[in-house]
Amino acid sequence: MSINVLLPFTSFVVSIIFAVLVFRRYLQRRRPHLLLWGIGMVFYAIGSFSEAYFGAFGWNDLIFRLWYLFGALLVAAWLGQGSVYLLAKRKWANTFMAILLLASLYGAIRIFTAELDPSLMTSGELSGHAIITPGVRILTPFFNLYGTITLVGGAAYSAWIFWRKRVLLHRAIGNILIAVGALAPAFGGAFSRFGLANALYIGELLGAVLMFAGFIRATTPMKNNEPTA
Repeated sequence: MSINVLLPFTSFVVSIIFAVLVFRRYLQRRRPHLLLWGIGMVFYAIGSFSEAYFGAFGWNDLIFRLWYLFGALLVAAWLGQGSVYLLAKRKWANTFMAILLLASLYGAIRIFTAELDPSLMTSGELSGHAIITPGVRILTPFFNLYGTITLVGGAAYSAWIFWRKRVLLHRAIGNILIAVGALAPAFGGAFSRFGLANALYIGELLGAVLMFAGFIRATTPMKNNEPTA
């Protein structure tokens, strides 16, 4: 199995296990942020599976569109929306959720009706350059910016609050890991644009592992008398 199949497939496995644990916790606690995080990790898994499929079998029109919609466009925003539900007032969280749903539907329509040219991809990794319909790829930065601000910012803010109050140290550590993990795919993508082979896939795997570890750390008290999330 080549490295450009092994790395994303491992990310897929980690993401699926992570999603199952989050959904199980949601069924126990019925909190919307857990539902959104679980959905976000399913999106992460779809993106990773699409990359592994591409590495193993080559170009596939449907696989590319699934990768771009769930892996490149939606995943960060939906994970970040979970943090919005955790930290913001419910009225504001519901408002942003409605906007995200409409924007996601619009993005799905644009991606599944876009014209593709796989010959424009310049490496062995999937690339958005294959989309040649104008006005589609410009959507991605808006979704990713929202996801980065809410997910990374929310995790960093939570870690700072717990650290400042010197309480629930396990949550502070967990949120730091989540924040770093959420940034890892972006750094991987940046390095890949400088020609470092498989940097994106490495960043995605590292991100999945760190966010998973952060979630486990944040929900596992370091002392028996500490409440769980």
